[in-house]
Amino acid sequence: MADNTMSKAATMEIPINSNGDTGTLTEDDSLEQDLQQVMVSGPNLNETSIVSGGYGGPAGGIIPTSSIKDIRMKSRGANLHNSNASASRLAHHTNPGSINHNTNSTEEVSRGVAVEKLDSVKKWGINTYKCTKQMFSEKFGRGSRTVDLELEAQIDVLRDTKSKYENILRLATALITHFQSMVQTQQALGDTFTDLSQKSPELQDEFGYNAETQKLLCKNGEALLGAINFFVSSVNTLVNKTMEDTLLTIRQYENARLEFDAYRSDLEELSLGPRDAAAMVRIEMAQQDYQVHREKYERLRSDVSIKLKFLEENKVKVMHKQLLLFHNAISAYFAGNQQQLEQTLIQFNVKLKPPGSDKPSWLEEQ
Repeated sequence: MADNTMSKAATMEIPINSNGDTGTLTEDDSLEQDLQQVMVSGPNLNETSIVSGGYGGPAGGIIPTSSIKDIRMKSRGANLHNSNASASRLAHHTNPGSINHNTNSTEEVSRGVAVEKLDSVKKWGINTYKCTKQMFSEKFGRGSRTVDLELEAQIDVLRDTKSKYENILRLATALITHFQSMVQTQQALGDTFTDLSQKSPELQDEFGYNAETQKLLCKNGEALLGAINFFVSSVNTLVNKTMEDTLLTIRQYENARLEFDAYRSDLEELSLGPRDAAAMVRIEMAQQDYQVHREKYERLRSDVSIKLKFLEENKVKVMHKQLLLFHNAISAYFAGNQQQLEQTLIQFNVKLKPPGSDKPSWLEEQ
């Protein structure tokens, strides 16, 4: 049955002439080239129709000519698909290598960072141990320390000066608080006298005099408060910024001094020990560490000396101006010399805040 069907299909597609030879195909001469291309390219068997059998065995396979064009188009599509698949496989075989390379690079970077952190922690631990050992040796009198007598004396003077200036700030701030309360009381008293002068005709003049006096005292008190506030602000800048910056450098200098003495003591201990090859290597490394910390110590010592010099000059200049302002303002106020008080404020460029500027705005109160 299959052989009959195959014979009919073959007879329908391939005409036979009178001599028994195959006649001209309905397609042109390129048909044979297309068949060869299809056979060579190896199209997908699921997409082509192949009939096997007939004429004595399975070896004689026949492809229907009616599907030649379809096979050619599918063959070209299959070639394009195979090309894309090959490119994908090439990319697949290429990308893993680059991915592995990138992964290895990332792992190397991570490993390098980890090693660097480990070395940093190790150095910190060694340095902390040496400095702690040196500190306890100095406290118990078993270790020696490097001392710059002149510089140490200047540092002690600075710390004592800063403590006394901080006391001035506390007292001046307390004076502002108390005096501001007095000015507010005078303001309220003046308002009360003004109200009573309007409601008491028989004492109108007396209440009026007192109201004017209290208002004048209140005005002069606000001027004095402005001068004292300016004084406190300037001294606060000197103490908590300029002096504190110098003291920060001093603390760095003291830490550098401790490290320098720690590595100096370590080098001295190694120098007193044996002199074999391993010991000489340790001595050389200790000598390098000692030199590094010595340079750091000397650099910070120079920085401290320079800052102390400039701080002293700045302190004299600032306090000369502020103490003169404080004296003139206090004297003018309690002498009742309003004109001199106003001239003092002008002389030292003291700007008074407008009334009510200290009160929060309605937006801030929300």
